[in-house]
Amino acid sequence: MEETEMRVAVVTGGAQGIGRGIAKRLLAEGMTVVLADMDNEALAETAAEFGPQAVPIRTDVADEAAVSALFDQVRSRCGRLDALINNAGLTGWPRVPIEQLVLEQWNRMLAVNLTGAFLCCKHGVPLLRESGGSIVNIASTRTLQSEANTEPYSASKGGLVALTHALAVSLGPQIRVNCVSPGWIAVDDWQKASVRTDPTFSEADLSQHPVGRVGTPGDIAASVAFLISPEAGFITGQNFVVDGGMTKKMIYEE
Repeated sequence: MEETEMRVAVVTGGAQGIGRGIAKRLLAEGMTVVLADMDNEALAETAAEFGPQAVPIRTDVADEAAVSALFDQVRSRCGRLDALINNAGLTGWPRVPIEQLVLEQWNRMLAVNLTGAFLCCKHGVPLLRESGGSIVNIASTRTLQSEANTEPYSASKGGLVALTHALAVSLGPQIRVNCVSPGWIAVDDWQKASVRTDPTFSEADLSQHPVGRVGTPGDIAASVAFLISPEAGFITGQNFVVDGGMTKKMIYEE
């Protein structure tokens, strides 16, 4: 098969964690996967492990020039784009009371988690229109519930859900746009080798989930693979919570 005939996906934050799991699944389904990530060490390791159909491109999704260059390379090296997975994001730290939150910390969280997805859509849409492709944004169950002092993270992920249905209306029918909101996903053993550890859980950790376990990157990857497939052709603008039922279980402190 010629490279231009093979379906192509871009996975931002694709070198570690959930993004790495998504990339592995899409590669197994026969796609070429562009790993767009800031971490050179993780990019090199993941690309070496996953093989020639994994294309590493260092990208800061909050930098429009870098995002534009990313999709220029996708066009020149791969010839097409069938799926864009907006997964890159910062975590919810630092967790401080809002009156102590520094504006630069707020702005950086939104720049990566929300503006980064906007920029990737802006520059990826022309290629996606040519293929009739789709977009999946990776948000969080923090769009539905919160812990204290997580305002920047929760706001950025909530924005992704709203961006999803706005884009679905604007880009349809050529491009479908959906969102996956992961719950507790253990990524300890999906990191680069220098920081990789084996996850450990208490009985309380497991019992919080009606399914009886903590999630894995593979759980999110399975949802993404379905949403970009023809079988999901009647689904757009939706947010899918993949959390083992955790957000449905009422937990009272004793």
